[in-house]
Amino acid sequence: MTTEAFTRSEGDGRYAFNPIARGPWDANSLHARVLAGLFGHELETRWSHGGFHCARLTLDLYRLPTLAPAQVTTKAIRDGNRIRVIELEYTSGGTSFARANAVLLKTTENPPGERWSPPNWDVPSPEDLPPPEPQAESAPNWLPMWETRRVTGWPARIGQQRAWLRETRPLVEGVALTPFVRAASAADWTNPFANWSSEGLQFINADITLYLHRYPVGEWVGFEVTSHQSSEGIAVADCTMYDIEGAIGHSLVCAISNQRRGPLAPPPGPSTEPRP
Repeated sequence: MTTEAFTRSEGDGRYAFNPIARGPWDANSLHARVLAGLFGHELETRWSHGGFHCARLTLDLYRLPTLAPAQVTTKAIRDGNRIRVIELEYTSGGTSFARANAVLLKTTENPPGERWSPPNWDVPSPEDLPPPEPQAESAPNWLPMWETRRVTGWPARIGQQRAWLRETRPLVEGVALTPFVRAASAADWTNPFANWSSEGLQFINADITLYLHRYPVGEWVGFEVTSHQSSEGIAVADCTMYDIEGAIGHSLVCAISNQRRGPLAPPPGPSTEPRP
């Protein structure tokens, strides 16, 4: 794993960012996968004790965050014996950029009985697939933030997409990645993976919702696009997520057409600029 992390913790939920954390929509923007990972990290660190599992994490992405130092705060809406509902907020320079809401459930045994579920993913393991081609030096904004092994589709053709994804660097300096943080960081990939078109990526997601019935085993997280629908500049997309043992959950996004801005566009102005 590459040693340089996306962020450096400054204590009490405060973070500073390395240049590698920038996103594709603006040269001074923070990548949403880093934001999702930080929400997951703070949630797990502060609220997963006592055998609680994050079954749902929803992010509302209403402003495009910059690479300026920021803070993630959390508070309990409900802290019960079997369910915790936690609200998180990402702020920088006194401005709120994103919120998250999480549902954590107490782990126990499955009830008896047979239940239907779809067939398991039947794809080659990531180790049996060719590594990705080196990225062009002419694309400086697309630094190696993660590694993918394509199973079918993207970006070679339009159709149902399947791929494996693996983190290549720590989220927070000096902190090992946990299975949940791997899944939370990866969930943002649903937007480019499911909303990619013959003209490239022209939708920017306004949210991320991650559902997990269990956390991934191993370093690789699999994605299979199960739905993309769009009209009037609004898209809704869904991916089923996997690990080497089978399905682990779903990642969903809603997105808005973003044709007026491309990668490495000039900074959009004040830090309070709306994300879309």
